[in-house]
Amino acid sequence: MNARPPKETRDPVLRKKARHLPPGLRSRSMHAMSARAAQGRFALQVCADCGTATYPPREACPQCWGTLDWQDQPNGAQVLCETTVRVSTDLYFRDHLPWKMGKVALDAGPVALVHLHRSLRPDDRAVIRCMLDRGGNAALFALPLHTSGDIDMTDPQLREFVVPIKGKTVLVSDARSAIGLAVVKAMHDAGAALVVAGMAPPDRPLGDGAQILSLDGVQQMPLDISDQTSVSEALSKVGGPLDIVINTARHVRSGGVSAHGNLVEQRRAFDISAMGLSRLAQAAGPMLAGRSHGAFVDLISSDALSGSASHAGFAAAEAARLALLQSFRHEMRGAGVRVMSVFTGPVEDEHFQSVPPPKVAPRRIAGAIVDALTQGREQTCVGDIAQDAMDRWLEDPALYAREKNL
Repeated sequence: MNARPPKETRDPVLRKKARHLPPGLRSRSMHAMSARAAQGRFALQVCADCGTATYPPREACPQCWGTLDWQDQPNGAQVLCETTVRVSTDLYFRDHLPWKMGKVALDAGPVALVHLHRSLRPDDRAVIRCMLDRGGNAALFALPLHTSGDIDMTDPQLREFVVPIKGKTVLVSDARSAIGLAVVKAMHDAGAALVVAGMAPPDRPLGDGAQILSLDGVQQMPLDISDQTSVSEALSKVGGPLDIVINTARHVRSGGVSAHGNLVEQRRAFDISAMGLSRLAQAAGPMLAGRSHGAFVDLISSDALSGSASHAGFAAAEAARLALLQSFRHEMRGAGVRVMSVFTGPVEDEHFQSVPPPKVAPRRIAGAIVDALTQGREQTCVGDIAQDAMDRWLEDPALYAREKNL
């Protein structure tokens, strides 16, 4: 019998405590900073005329009124002073007081007011991360130098910016695939109390995967993402509250549109990638909204950024999936639920056997998902192909669309 986390006991008479979000009003420039923070970047505006870096974001350079451009910056800083906020009229901060703030001198130049890790003191050196708060907006957080690689989950203030895995209940939608098996193991190794492994049809031998699915704390569950009844029944049987959903389901088949196209396979790709996402989101969304650190992670091919002549149906389905995920992200921000996208190129699995290297190992994808959750990163690219595709698409979408299939 696989272990399950203890069920929460609640008084049915008591009213549920409301969960508030940080203040959400932001300028257009601040939203631009949030878009870069979602990618894990620490970028500031730099004047094209005088070269001065500025913070907070503005519409024009405060020194010479020149044009400001976004540029990645060194993330070092010196702590100048600190204070602890003990009283607030804001509903969110009232629930999380005391709250530690401080001023830091950024190595990039400006002096900034930041959220301060509890161990930092004036004159300490710090690492600055531009992270997303619970409402999806950018905020600067100062961390000690020794935590530049790992997040200190014991800091309650920092936990508001990330998604802890330890002690949580995680659902993986397709645990039969090589990626799904790697994600199940990664979640188990990260300390999840229960990993629900969705077993998609058809039933087939798992080989070494059987050992992973037999780990203590892993619960197998029949789950066909193309069937609404199967999705609803699987989620209703999850042992305990659901904290994190990781959607690894995909249907990869080669073929073009008119040349070597297969309408049956293309329809299947849309049913799993696009409609499957909607089915899973509709069933899991209300469950995640009730959790203090709810998160929905979706694995998307970089082919979603532009059509693929060799995998036309798959690329189109992934593009529809990306559009739905972006809509879902905006819906869930009001509930404080993180919706994260992990982009990947060809994978070392049965679907890309004829594709030459470089390809991404499933365990690397699983590690990137763990990293995205524990770093609070909304968008992640795994591997050189996915990162190159994203960089080129962001720089010039029209040019990338033309060059993609040359």
